[in-house]
Amino acid sequence: MQKRLFKIDSNDPVARDTLRMGLRTDAPVAIRSGQFVDIAIPGYYLRRPISVSDVLPDGVILFYKVVGEGTKVMAGMTPGMELELLCGGDPGSQSGMTKGMGSGFHPEKCQEAALLVGGGLGAAPLYLLARELLAAGKRVTAVLGFNKADEICLVEQYRALGVPVHIATLDGSAGTKGFVTDAIAAAKPAFDRFYTCGPLPMMKAVCTTLDAPGEASMEERMGCGAGFCYGCTLQTQSGPRRVCADGPVFDKEEILW
Repeated sequence: MQKRLFKIDSNDPVARDTLRMGLRTDAPVAIRSGQFVDIAIPGYYLRRPISVSDVLPDGVILFYKVVGEGTKVMAGMTPGMELELLCGGDPGSQSGMTKGMGSGFHPEKCQEAALLVGGGLGAAPLYLLARELLAAGKRVTAVLGFNKADEICLVEQYRALGVPVHIATLDGSAGTKGFVTDAIAAAKPAFDRFYTCGPLPMMKAVCTTLDAPGEASMEERMGCGAGFCYGCTLQTQSGPRRVCADGPVFDKEEILW
């Protein structure tokens, strides 16, 4: 692990209570889809783990939702300000490669066509996965679920990649009314592997409904974010696993729902 300073390049609202933050650093970045960074918020003891939505040669793009005091502070930050991020890589290195925390998705396990299923900001880490899959020559379809139309984000970014996007909203204000499973049933996409990220009930429904092999990015409240405190332990078929270090991505067969 390493602590590295990033400078805020942008911090803009993109949907209700949702912002897109661009961060730049002084070293090359090599972060894989599904990995995260752990952000130190001035005045707060615990860091905020946030999945990486996209990578730049020298930076990252994050999408986050204002849900508490820490993210409220983040929302008030302006370009030029600095944040300290806990990342992967060589401890103490100021010039080496900046890597992500945790174990990410496995695009190499997709044979020909992938289905990406995101709930809310679960759409964010799946965007980087979509780029990885397309670069490997795979076909990609995305199904994204939100509570209401004013929470929708990242759809245009997916479509700019050429990825077909199907939307579900609980109140029916956009796309299919209902859950992502309803939108999947309506769209009938062809795929040999799925990847999902979002609220636990949504991922449980996806993993128990779809017959194809798949992966889910799990979320637990983290303490250290680096595997030392075991505060984010998840019970799996192979025993207790740490979401921050062993995950956050697990094969669907491994998860005890």
